[in-house]
Amino acid sequence: MLRSEEKLLHVNLHVDEHEPRKDILDLLSRLRPQWKAQDIQLKTFTEGLTNQLIGCYMGSLQEPDCVLVRLYGKLTELYINRNREVEMFQLLHAHGCGPEIYCSFNNGICYEFVRGKVLDDEILHQPSIYRLIAVEMGRIHSIKPNTDRPVEPLLWKDMSHLLALLQSSEHQPEQQPCAQRSLTVEELPNIETLSAEMESLKRHLSQIHSPTVLCHNDLLTKNIIYNEAEGMVKFIDYEYAGYNYQAFDIGNHFNEFAGVNEVNFGQYPSQELQREWLEAYLESFKLSAGSEATVTEAEVARLYVQVCKFSLASNFFWGLWAILQSRFSSIDFDFQRYAMARLNFYFEKKEEYFMLTII
Repeated sequence: MLRSEEKLLHVNLHVDEHEPRKDILDLLSRLRPQWKAQDIQLKTFTEGLTNQLIGCYMGSLQEPDCVLVRLYGKLTELYINRNREVEMFQLLHAHGCGPEIYCSFNNGICYEFVRGKVLDDEILHQPSIYRLIAVEMGRIHSIKPNTDRPVEPLLWKDMSHLLALLQSSEHQPEQQPCAQRSLTVEELPNIETLSAEMESLKRHLSQIHSPTVLCHNDLLTKNIIYNEAEGMVKFIDYEYAGYNYQAFDIGNHFNEFAGVNEVNFGQYPSQELQREWLEAYLESFKLSAGSEATVTEAEVARLYVQVCKFSLASNFFWGLWAILQSRFSSIDFDFQRYAMARLNFYFEKKEEYFMLTII
C-alpha cells in the first residue's frame, strides 16, 4: 500500500507568524529531538506569494535532515484544500517524486527540505534545463490514482469556486492592509464577464479530450529545485496539485516563462522550444507509463495544439486567483497588476488559440 494511505501526525499547535521561533522549536522537539535548541538556525525564504516558509537546520541548510516549516497565508483555506495537499505530498513521496511530509499543525505543515537551488526565470530557456523539467513532469503525470474509480479533473470545480469567492467578496470591505494596489475596481473585468468567459472556455476545452493525469498545476520557477550535482530537478509546493488535464499543467508551465514579479509574455517559449519540450515530455511520459518511448511528429503536433488551448485556462485561472488575492492577502505584492497581465494575455490569445485545429 502506498504511503499516501498513512495518517499524518498532527501537532495541536499554532505557530506565531510574527515571532515563530519559540513555537517552531516546540515542533522540532518532536521531529528532531536530538537537536539542541540553542544550536538550531532558522532561515526565512521570501519566494512565496501566499505562505511564509522557514528552513530549520543545524550547521548547514544542505544537511540531509533539514526541516521546512510552512505557515499558511491569511484566509488561504478559502481556496486551498489542505487535506488534498497532504495527500499529494504523500503520493508524490511514495513514488520518489517529492519530499517527505513530517507533520501538520494548526496553521501549517513541516516537511523535508529538497536540496538544490531554486530556478531563475532566465534559465527556463536552456535546453539542458527544460528537458529535465519535461522529463520530471512526464514521470509525475504517469502516477496512477489510488482508486479504481475514474477521477475528475480539478479545473472547472476549482475555477467555479474562485468565481464564487469573488462574487461573495465583491461588496465586502477590503480584508488586507498591505497589498499594493494599482487599479480601480472598474478596470478589472466584472463578475458577469468573468462567468461568461469561464463558460466559453469550458465549452471549448471540453471538446479537446486532454487526458486526466496527476498534475502539479502551479509550476512556476520558484517551485522547481535544480540539483546541479545530481543533474536533476524536483518540483515542490503541492497546494494546487491534483488530477487535472494534462495539457493544462504543461500550458500553465509555459505561461510561467513570463515570470511573476514583472510579467513579460515576450518570454513565452517559442514554437520550436515548445515542440522540443513536448517531445522530451512524451518520451518520459510513455516510458514511465511502461509504453514504447517512440514519439511521432503527429503526437507532438496534437499535444502542442492542446497545450495552446489549455494555456488560456491557466491564464484565466490565475487572473481570478490574483483578483481574489488583491482583496484578502496582506503580502506586499501588486496582485491587481498581476491579474490584468494574465487576463490581458488570455484575451489577446483566445481567438487565435480557439481557431487552432487538432489533426
